Amino acid sequence: MNFPNRETVESVRREYPAGTRVELVWMDDVQAPPIGTKGTVTGVDDMASVMVAWDNGSSLHVIYGEDAVRRIKEDE
Repeated sequence: MNFPNRETVESVRREYPAGTRVELVWMDDVQAPPIGTKGTVTGVDDMASVMVAWDNGSSLHVIYGEDAVRRIKEDE
């Protein structure tokens, strides 16, 4: 596993600050929320994983380089 460097972690933190709304595009996990599930970013950890409180109650992290989310506007 390749660990992201400090610059990458900081870049992800700037892109996904706490409170950002996101929608799941891809997650390779049997317990993943369904594609299209929306949630609110609670933070970014030191591995650049985006921590999300999913609207369906899940709290799985979006793993940097493996999973994908997109930012959404509040009215979406």
